[in-house]
Amino acid sequence: MRLMGLSLLLALISGEVLAQACVVHSTAERLDVKVCQQNRNIPEKLFADGFCQPNLPGQKVDVQYVAQCPSGAFGVCSNAQVANMPYRQDIHYYGVATDAAYLKPFCEAQSQGNWLKP
Repeated sequence: MRLMGLSLLLALISGEVLAQACVVHSTAERLDVKVCQQNRNIPEKLFADGFCQPNLPGQKVDVQYVAQCPSGAFGVCSNAQVANMPYRQDIHYYGVATDAAYLKPFCEAQSQGNWLKP
């Protein structure tokens, strides 16, 4: 019985962490932005309650929680580091592909991430 309990514990510890992501769609006059943040190592509650709840005054914000980011992004900042924190996430960008001109340099320099074109 004790061996079976240990096996179960090891299986739970070594099992895959459930994927966690949120799609954030913000709109305002002449503004329509959609991104998806895919969690890598941010504590689950902090990710859901903090990272997926942006404070954007004057904008309508819709947040949808998903298991993983949907396809269709024009670019992904992979393994982006959160400013002044040890946390990492993948940020998927949707919408205007020409925005990559300023998102890619920000991703690589500020977030120390890798820019990917899916």
